[in-house]
Amino acid sequence: MSWKTTLYDYVHHKNQMDMDYSVEPLLPFVTDTQFLQEQIKRLARTAHSDQDRRYFPVKNETRLTIVQSSVQQHKVTADIRLKRNSVGAMGNTELEEQRVETERITLEQFDEKWHITRIELVGVENSFPINTPNLGSSVEIEADEPYVNHGMRLPSLPYLNYDVVPYLESSGRRFSYNRAQAVEYAETWWDKANPSYIEFEVDCSSFVSQCLFAGGAPMNYTGKRDLGWWYKGRYNGQEHWSFSWAVAHSLQGYMLNSRTGLHAEIMAHADQLQLGDVISYDWEGSGRFSHSAIVTAKDANGMPLMNAHTINSRHRYWAYKDSLAWTERTIYRFLHITELR
Repeated sequence: MSWKTTLYDYVHHKNQMDMDYSVEPLLPFVTDTQFLQEQIKRLARTAHSDQDRRYFPVKNETRLTIVQSSVQQHKVTADIRLKRNSVGAMGNTELEEQRVETERITLEQFDEKWHITRIELVGVENSFPINTPNLGSSVEIEADEPYVNHGMRLPSLPYLNYDVVPYLESSGRRFSYNRAQAVEYAETWWDKANPSYIEFEVDCSSFVSQCLFAGGAPMNYTGKRDLGWWYKGRYNGQEHWSFSWAVAHSLQGYMLNSRTGLHAEIMAHADQLQLGDVISYDWEGSGRFSHSAIVTAKDANGMPLMNAHTINSRHRYWAYKDSLAWTERTIYRFLHITELR
């Protein structure tokens, strides 16, 4: 059996694992104890969540792409992309969720068989400390600053709709938020990057900002990274965007505190949100929000389904208990976009 065959078996059995809420299908050839323990906890959470919402998995399908591999005599490291399609039922309603995950798999051969000895998830719905080069600003970078994928070939171009940029307006024009257009953008770009924008390794909040902007939210251009909500892209080798555009904690803070343009109010419950609204996630309950997602659909119970980047997801259940970033301390902030001024 070749190492590629083992990879395909892994994907097949992983589909079954999520259907059965059990790691048992992986045990014959996956020896990564930490990964298996994390999956046991995740599957238990998911099973309880699905039971509470009366959701029953029907089928899982995954398309495997080997992005790159390093092959030695008895050891292989492979980066794989999994485009997953999950279908479940809630009563007479069928729900479809899609997700793109990237994993780094280490395989080792012993006893004439290939075994998976390590599985690393590349990209988690959580931001982390890292310095971003060439920011074009003297402002200190916040702790959850996303960083740029410098391997991207396409340039980032300014994406300014001058009909909705307030500093060009001479009158006190009001702006209406077009929820349908925001959702349409989120549905179009959930699984890929719009080349008109910088693609960050932690891209969740930039993606949500793009959706809000597509819905007519006006940029508040200040030219200062810690003020306003704006994006200009890459110019003269430097990147120009506000913290509130691309940093989860800053985005929700701007939405709540802005007195003009984009503004949101906190709702008490998830089912009070409408399409085009936003949820911010504080995984550790520390008061520091580090993930953003946008509501693009509702399930049969009227609960939000989310589109997001970093782990690219479409129609994912709002609670995110199937995420490895989720903890018992997780705090949600339900942000309802109000009429723009």
